[in-house]
Amino acid sequence: MKIRIIQVGKTKDSYMKEGIEEFIKRLNPYVKLEIVTLKEVMASKAFTKEHCKEFEGEEILKILEKDAQHESIIALDEHGKEFTSIEFSKFLGKFFDHGERINFVIGGPYGLAENVRRKATVLCAFSRMTFTHQMVRLFLLEQIYRGVSIIKGKEYHNE
Repeated sequence: MKIRIIQVGKTKDSYMKEGIEEFIKRLNPYVKLEIVTLKEVMASKAFTKEHCKEFEGEEILKILEKDAQHESIIALDEHGKEFTSIEFSKFLGKFFDHGERINFVIGGPYGLAENVRRKATVLCAFSRMTFTHQMVRLFLLEQIYRGVSIIKGKEYHNE
């Protein structure tokens, strides 16, 4: 399985970085993982939050359009579909079966631009609550690991 995570902005907190690195390490035997980090644009008097999202969205689309002919785009968005862990593992399993790369997209602090949301194959929400874009990175990697563990019959998910 090939997974690319496109994210906006660096992970700043060391405890968050440690958790992310742990799940990357756990995923290595099962998934070819690529993480692309784009520069975060902060709002100012001349550059509104909406401008920031639009600029970041254009940068995300440049990455996706390079080779996205047969790839799925899963945009993490608070208005997206919520999955249980079992449902998410079945969702991932479909990509396992086809050998298709999945692109997960995590926006910056202001969210995702509408053009990225429209381009997405699926909008996926972890919760109706709002989390920082840095936390979502850790949550995503943990859920991918949990999903792969379920698919592989590993003892990580207890149900």
